[in-house]
Amino acid sequence: MSTVLVTGANRGLGLEFVRQYAADGWRVFAGCRDPGSAKELGQLAAASGGKVRVLALDVTDTASVRAAAQSLAGEPIDLLINNAGVGAPKNQRLGSLDYAAWARVLDANTMGPMRVVEAFLENVAAGGERRIVTLTSAMGSIADNASGGSYAYRSSKAAVNIVMKSLSIDLAPRGITCVVVHPGWVRTDMGGPGGKLDPPESVAALRRLIAGLRPQDTGRFFNYDGKPYPW
Repeated sequence: MSTVLVTGANRGLGLEFVRQYAADGWRVFAGCRDPGSAKELGQLAAASGGKVRVLALDVTDTASVRAAAQSLAGEPIDLLINNAGVGAPKNQRLGSLDYAAWARVLDANTMGPMRVVEAFLENVAAGGERRIVTLTSAMGSIADNASGGSYAYRSSKAAVNIVMKSLSIDLAPRGITCVVVHPGWVRTDMGGPGGKLDPPESVAALRRLIAGLRPQDTGRFFNYDGKPYPW
């Protein structure tokens, strides 16, 4: 039985990843900041017949991440999905930027995935598939930035892209494949109602992409439909 760890699993794409992988018979470790308030995730876990285990895991809290990893010591993880993240702080315009809010976005979206990789690295190395997939955004693409603005969010996603690129090089000798993926514009709390995809559509496409990953794909940036995305 394959095993996946999903962060930010209490809503949106994270919850949909849990739902789809569990439905396909995977064992799922579902991380979220506050399991007690994650009612839909809790219901999904209760109905899963033991396939879904919910973990307290706050990617901005090193102690929380390490405690979650300790609770899974010795558990092989085939696939690690860094999904947890935050959106852009509101009303951030040139001349009135909130640098403390910017730092919080970087903490969650850039350092958060790195904390998770460091903490669960041995679990992934022990897995059969050895894949790390980090959800980024088209807004982290430098080549695709034609509208400017969104300094905090864009920079956090561009930064996590280069973090994962470096990891792909450092972890290649251990046979671990690291990629970043743009999930599309999805109708979630973060994406808003104007998105072009529903979570089930995005996640189904991402799962097809993930299933087809090869070691030579490590370090690449993909769109949800499997096409390369410009850096």
